[in-house]
Formats: sequence, structure tokens, C-alpha cells
Amino acid sequence: MSSAPSVVPTAGSVPSPSASSSASPASSASSSAAPTIAELLEFVRRTARDEALIASLPLDPEGRTWIRLDGPGGSEAWLIGWPPGTGTGWHDHADSIGAFTTAAGSLKEHSLAVRLPTDGWKTLELTDSVDRSRELAAGQGRAFGQNHVHEVLNESEGVHAVSVHAYYPPLPRIRRFSRTGAVLRLEQTESPEDWQ
Repeated sequence: MSSAPSVVPTAGSVPSPSASSSASPASSASSSAAPTIAELLEFVRRTARDEALIASLPLDPEGRTWIRLDGPGGSEAWLIGWPPGTGTGWHDHADSIGAFTTAAGSLKEHSLAVRLPTDGWKTLELTDSVDRSRELAAGQGRAFGQNHVHEVLNESEGVHAVSVHAYYPPLPRIRRFSRTGAVLRLEQTESPEDWQ
């Protein structure tokens, strides 16, 4: 698999989720109010503890696999399996807030502590001290606001990782970036049709 696969796998990498592959943790309740970042984080943490759901995810040694979940308050949620050595590449989630938790294995997140312009740019030079890294072992997660730029990796050489992700509103687009040293370049913008 390439070093910068999709955040949500593209249709060509594994079978796309369908209504029959959707799952809903028993304790998730729908509400008409938009979920907060704290509610998304609580949802992904609770879902990551659902051992039967985590075990139901088929794992592929070559590419990421996923199951679409029913998130709280109309959010978009995913259970994702990460083979050893896979990652997302640099990206953001546009105007969506979100959260994710590692359910099995370990993931590493590299992020930028800077708010990027939303539109109208192709190349930015980053200043010193904007890089952040964190190791997220099973049970650990994080929440983030709009336009959060990061990459997520399974750096293990032999162990699959599994994680739970939730976004609200459902992802309107994902911007993908390349990075060389301090230079961040906008490479492409994807819409939901590109990954569903």
C-alpha cells in the first residue's frame, strides 16, 4: 500500500461499506442536536471498548479495512483496521470537528499546531515549533476542531491497529497535503463521492 492512503479507504482498496455492513454500538443514542467534540470523543472511546464490534472488523494484511458506524447526532463514524506500516498521509477534515480512539494496537499522530487558511493557497512555509506528535495506545484517543491538519500511522512492523473515528458534520471534503521539510503543499481536495 502506498505511503499516503486515504483517510477513509477508497473504493479500489477494499469493498465499500454498505448498509448491511453498518454497525451501531448498543449504547449510542441518536439525537437531533449536533454533537459536541466531547460527545464525539466519548462515543469513540465507548465504541472502542466494544470487543465484539472490534473483533467483527475483517483485517487485511495489504490494506486498510473499515465498517461504517452510526455516530451520535447524525455524525459520520468509522471503525478502521490498519495493517502494519500503513498511514493516511497529511490531511484535514475541512469544516468538521472530530475524534478518534485506538481500539487495538497503537497509532501515531503527527499534527500541526497552526490554523491553516481554509482556501486560496497551494503552498505554505511552516514556522518552527508547529509540529506535534503523540503515540495513541489502545484506549487512548483525541478530539480536534475544524481544519485540523494531521497524519495517522501504524508504525508497527507486525501488529494490526484498529481505531474508531467520528466527524460532525459528516465529512464535506478532505484536503490532502504533501510535506517536504517546512513546506506544506495542497495536493488535492476530495469529496464524499471519492471515498464512498
